[in-house]
Amino acid sequence: MTVVEEKPVIAAIVGLGWWGKKMASLVNAGGAEMHFVRAVDPSPEAKAFAAELGLQFSHDLAETLADDTIEAVVLATPHALHQEQIEQVVAAGKHVFCEKPLALTRQGAEKSVGLCRNAGLVLGMGHERRFEPPIAEILQFAAEGKLGRLLQIEANFSHDKFLGLDPSNWRLKADQAPAGGMTATGIHLTDLSVKLMGLARDVRVICENLASKIPQGDTMSAHIGFVNGGSAYVSATLATPFVSRFAIYGTLGWIEVRDKAHVEAPDGWIVTEGWKDKPITVREVPPAEPVRDNLRAFARAVRGKADYPITGEDMINNIALLEAIVRSAGTGAVETV
Repeated sequence: MTVVEEKPVIAAIVGLGWWGKKMASLVNAGGAEMHFVRAVDPSPEAKAFAAELGLQFSHDLAETLADDTIEAVVLATPHALHQEQIEQVVAAGKHVFCEKPLALTRQGAEKSVGLCRNAGLVLGMGHERRFEPPIAEILQFAAEGKLGRLLQIEANFSHDKFLGLDPSNWRLKADQAPAGGMTATGIHLTDLSVKLMGLARDVRVICENLASKIPQGDTMSAHIGFVNGGSAYVSATLATPFVSRFAIYGTLGWIEVRDKAHVEAPDGWIVTEGWKDKPITVREVPPAEPVRDNLRAFARAVRGKADYPITGEDMINNIALLEAIVRSAGTGAVETV
């Protein structure tokens, strides 16, 4: 019997900056069940990269949306553009995968989620941390109750990659990327925190500029309380060498995951575990490609093979917390979510 291989989701990528190039190269290398054939970017310099991958290049999103062969659009664009671009993509009847954060306000997130839901279109989200094998294991253990009652999260995702950026870069604009490293890295940690602990109740943030001239601050920490009890400490610094640590504590056990390298070029993880009445163990998890795996999950949802695992409610709840974090970064007070 002849097996017919299913056609990959034909897609366009919008934004060929640092992260857009990473996603485009990864997807077109295979294994994502999706393939980019078009690219959109306002910068003339991006055309050469698009040509290397054999992508049809345009400065105009509307031209790409008019292409009936395009089934999905991946947005790797500045945060401030997400809501308007999602509206355009949905109006064209195409599925959309958006880099984080989805929006900067709860209202904006609700609008984008509602548009996709009402149109019957898949909305994917650039939270690849969920697809890292040891983090996926934590999510599964928590869902099964293996960790017992969840008590606390401690998490830090920091780097100094932005210190060398031109001051005009949108990633260094306080109105587009507020609260230190929150929208760059911290948003991944709050996504996991809300998924594991439930709705956030309130948050207090300390955001300072201690080692750079980054307008939104370079040193940020947030202490989050949850409606169902428990807390999370999240840190996202823009002026220290790379570190990524996620730890969760429950009554039956705790797990700490440390990344050996940035997800841009993953090199595996070190996992330390402590279970009730058992000795502490340390193990290494080999490298994986969570960015590709997230996009593959999106492609499978587009094909109707499985539901996309990050729900619209997850997205909205995370952005509601982000909005409160930004407020608290400005006031220094405890802000209600």
